[in-house]
Amino acid sequence: MNLKNILVGLEKLKGKGNLDIEINGIESNSKKVKDGFLFIAIKGFSTDGHEYIQDAIENGARAIIIEDGYDVKKLKNYEDITIIMTQNTREALAVAASNFYGNPTRKLKLIGVTGTKGKTTTTYMIKEILEKAGKKVGLIGTIAVYINGKKMKDSDRTTPESLELQQIFAKMVEDGVEVAVMEVSSQSLKLNRVTGCEFDYVIFTNFSEDHISPNEHPDMEDYFQSKLKLFKMCKNGIVNVDDLHGAKIPSLFPENNIVTYGIDNSANLLAKDITITNLYADFKVKITDRNERIKTGIPGRFSVYNSLAAICIAQKFGISSEIIREALLEVRVPGRSELVDNKKEIPIMIDYAHSPESLENILRAVKSYTRGKVICVFGCGGDRDSGKRPIMGEISGKIADFTIITSDNPRTENPEKIVEQIEDGIKKTKGNYKVVVDRKAAIEEAIKMAGKTDIVILAGKGHEPYQEINGEKYPFDERIIVKKIIQKLENKKNKKKN
Repeated sequence: MNLKNILVGLEKLKGKGNLDIEINGIESNSKKVKDGFLFIAIKGFSTDGHEYIQDAIENGARAIIIEDGYDVKKLKNYEDITIIMTQNTREALAVAASNFYGNPTRKLKLIGVTGTKGKTTTTYMIKEILEKAGKKVGLIGTIAVYINGKKMKDSDRTTPESLELQQIFAKMVEDGVEVAVMEVSSQSLKLNRVTGCEFDYVIFTNFSEDHISPNEHPDMEDYFQSKLKLFKMCKNGIVNVDDLHGAKIPSLFPENNIVTYGIDNSANLLAKDITITNLYADFKVKITDRNERIKTGIPGRFSVYNSLAAICIAQKFGISSEIIREALLEVRVPGRSELVDNKKEIPIMIDYAHSPESLENILRAVKSYTRGKVICVFGCGGDRDSGKRPIMGEISGKIADFTIITSDNPRTENPEKIVEQIEDGIKKTKGNYKVVVDRKAAIEEAIKMAGKTDIVILAGKGHEPYQEINGEKYPFDERIIVKKIIQKLENKKNKKKN
């Protein structure tokens, strides 16, 4: 593609050299640069791409985009290279990538979901409804990238970098995707990863304290303002008005077309007559002109909110209430309050909760609707923040009725040492607990002590199908493990009968 066409939409550029040249590819990683590429130097948190411009030139870069202030005189053999200066190379990368790949988001309907919690579940619910309605759907999020029902790759972050993102969208367009639904993190908005994307609808789920750190957001206001960027990019918004920050959005964007949803406050879409058990959430909602009963196999009050957001989107696409009902009943999100169907009919939930806040949230949620015992099985990952281990032990000791402390991904650490640190926290409480270092044995122990009115929470690993020990990843899919354990227990029971 001609360099001039790649730069369309970028302003206040300065530079030297020929703009009327053909570019074979775009890269921000100098190692991946090939002959005829455009290299865009990005200042990262740990490395600065400007330090690798010389490498990019030697690898064949034909043009370079740099940030204002970089001294090009440091370079060797750059006389034939087109050099462009801009104020923000992250923005330049996003816009250039979108142009290079043919502005793919203009060729499909794009739905962006932002918020502190609920992004993953909401996107899966939307995907399920749209697919059941016969749409070709793409999904980009924390767990994986899907195109037309097939998992293309596991994700290493909620929202990919702009270059990868546009490549994914281009692949979706190539494969005939009609609607793409994407989790949009505050970081991706702040760092221009989604610049150049053309959203058709955006959703705001909720807002609470998170991501406050030197490499993320300095304070809550910066965090909130980053999320609001999505509403500057798209006029059609869907907002949870039960959330204090969400309730402000309609007045902050009076010119936008905003639909609201909620449980407690007046909204366009309101859930009533809610029933929550340890197996499902059930509620009444008005779809078009009829009151409909909706049931979803993801229990919890938060599940009602996520369902409402998905229903708002379904209505935008004119999808029938019958399809909405079927999809929400069937949807399962890998590792997010995921119930494992089993012959014993014991509520067994797999959840990715691996931080003090997420563990507290899931335990408080299930405690509120479980009639029997809450049995929590969890550990903490090795080679990660050890300070959270006793905190998580204390949280489970205070909320769960019984805790089994076990191993997670010990990585290069001794699992017994990790368990001891968790135990230091639980000892501060009056909580009942047991230590079973082997995670498989711990899961079996929990299942043996559980009945139909109880709930077993397998916290920490979520969608991960492996356990990492001493640098090796061993197969460890908790869904498969649960089913094998229950089959083993059933076989023992049948032997005794005979």
